[in-house]
Amino acid sequence: MSVLSDLTSLRNAPPPAVAVEITAQRVSAASLELRAGRPVVTAHGVEPLPPGALVPSLTAANTHDRTAVLTALGRVLERVGRPRRIGLIVPDPIAKVSLVRFEKVPARAQDLDQLIRWQVRRAAPFAIEEGQVSYVRGILAPDGQEFVVTLARRDVVQEYEDLCASVGAHAGLVDISTFNVINAVLAGKAPEPLADWLLVNVASDYTSIAILRGADLIFFRSRSADSEGTLADLVHQTAMYYEDRLQGAGFSRVMLSGASTGSGDVEEIGSSLQLRLGTAVVTVDAREAATLADRITAAPALLDTLAPLVGLLVRGREAAA
Repeated sequence: MSVLSDLTSLRNAPPPAVAVEITAQRVSAASLELRAGRPVVTAHGVEPLPPGALVPSLTAANTHDRTAVLTALGRVLERVGRPRRIGLIVPDPIAKVSLVRFEKVPARAQDLDQLIRWQVRRAAPFAIEEGQVSYVRGILAPDGQEFVVTLARRDVVQEYEDLCASVGAHAGLVDISTFNVINAVLAGKAPEPLADWLLVNVASDYTSIAILRGADLIFFRSRSADSEGTLADLVHQTAMYYEDRLQGAGFSRVMLSGASTGSGDVEEIGSSLQLRLGTAVVTVDAREAATLADRITAAPALLDTLAPLVGLLVRGREAAA
């Protein structure tokens, strides 16, 4: 199955009832069901991974201790009912996200596919024939239609799918983490249709920044944790680009996710971002998209863990209803 970049819905398949996320730090899972028409997280599980067991990479093998990853994966699936079909969330660094714009969009899907592949192949760090390319329409601008394009190496995606298959779970949908945090935000207190907002998604080994205009992605960048400069510097550079190149008039809100499970102090990160941007920083709360079963305690680290999982699980509910 391909890496998907559809930010709002699954149009061709019913949504899965269980989502699994595999990161460099942990394996997590959550199950969801509808109760009185409202999405409810009914169970969850989190298992840490030893350092180096899995190292996300765009161009190389990701799994370095298969036994450790399979053990953790099996344990979390046990806690959510041993599902046969799951949605799978993978780390942002295994994929390259691009925004491409065309003045005229080909009428035939095959021609559009070839045009997008030609456009992104120049920036691909591997042969385009080795990659899985998926895309979704983005914002419609006066000078053309934009597309959000996700490119991943086919064997890397297969590596994650095979891990799931080895413990009896078919990954019918695979997508990157930050896109699903966006899904969770949009399914909760969604922004105004034309309001610009910024999401900072912090993981232990990378940070991704997304700017959206309503529900449309207009900027995306992911940076490894060992890159030069601080997170605040990266956000400041993004804000300058937003003002200069995207005709930005200011963010209606700034959202922070993942900080309590990554490296760093949540309050310190939030204060630093607020100082740089001059806008209040609010943490993403998965409970705005799906309520939690009574027995689940909503600790900050759990809410950060649940954000992408809930985002994947709710993304197709309206389309399927």
